Amino acid sequence: MLLTPGPTPVPEFARKAMSDITIHHRTKEFEAIFGKTRDLLIELYGMPEVLMLASSGTGAMEACITNLTRKKALTINSGKFGERFGKICKAFNIEYTEIKNEWNTPVSVEQVVNTVKNDSTIDAIFIQICESAGGLRHPVEEIAKEVKKINPDIMIIADGITAIGVEKIDVSNLDAVITGSQKAFMLPPALAMIGLSASAIKKIEEQPSGYYFNLANELKNQRKNTTAYTAATTLIMGLEAILEKFKEIGFDNLYAQTALRAKATREALKAIGFEIYPQNPANAMTTVYTEQSNEIRKILKTKYSVDIAGGQDHLSGKIFRINHMGLVEDFESSWAVNAIELVMDELGIRTFDGTANKVFATTMFKGK
Repeated sequence: MLLTPGPTPVPEFARKAMSDITIHHRTKEFEAIFGKTRDLLIELYGMPEVLMLASSGTGAMEACITNLTRKKALTINSGKFGERFGKICKAFNIEYTEIKNEWNTPVSVEQVVNTVKNDSTIDAIFIQICESAGGLRHPVEEIAKEVKKINPDIMIIADGITAIGVEKIDVSNLDAVITGSQKAFMLPPALAMIGLSASAIKKIEEQPSGYYFNLANELKNQRKNTTAYTAATTLIMGLEAILEKFKEIGFDNLYAQTALRAKATREALKAIGFEIYPQNPANAMTTVYTEQSNEIRKILKTKYSVDIAGGQDHLSGKIFRINHMGLVEDFESSWAVNAIELVMDELGIRTFDGTANKVFATTMFKGK
């Protein structure tokens, strides 16, 4: 049972869509698939434009930095992926300043506002909606709203790789929102997507940048339901199937079920003695702090067939993360918390009495 926060399991209907015959990307047949997928993405995002890139999410991060920063970037670092924005700026010799917090601590609106007020050269802000290194949720919408009051021309770029398809994002003050195929969209890695505001489109088209990640070039082509370079045809066929399923379920229903599953998991784990790691948890995953993370994860995988993620860098062996993105079945999450309680008994941490499963079921199905 794969419950890592990406890659997530690929459902059978998506695998079937991707197993169809290979078609050439410069055909009317593929243009029809691309166009339908693009329309569904625009509906899901709620933004004027969306781009699909044959790339991991990091490629989309790079594209947004190089296409939307003219003077100086402000990057928010509360984890491995916030740190990456700064590393990309450094790689391209783009001037940047960084707000750095511990991985369980979201940036405050005041921190960002004060930094912007004290540095008029900042023209782009890069932040995660959900920083998946620790599973925290930044107050991105509130930050964007306050920054736009100071200077509406500042670009707000949000990494939504573990947020799009998980919860409804208020994009009214966001200029670019990034996601990737291997998270809530339950596809293999290597397809990145970027939602764009009208202001971002204008900035991109005024001063095109880059070659492969030239977003002006991609906009021109994708508006005609094609791509500047070879499209990720198989992944886009899979994405069409996923988005159709999401629309059938109802985007709001999907978000509500994900939120409830996340809440039930957190409550179950708290009930058996775990500490939720992030100060403001995202619904994409449940992250708990425990010095016995490695031992717990090893037994979970070998004895109970539950594969969850650990921590990185200084959190290696100190946290574990359980995925809620995509169409995770309720019984899978229920079994995961039950198995964790069984492992705790085996390790002598806590005697098993079924508390985790009871709390999960009560929260998930009884609304308590």
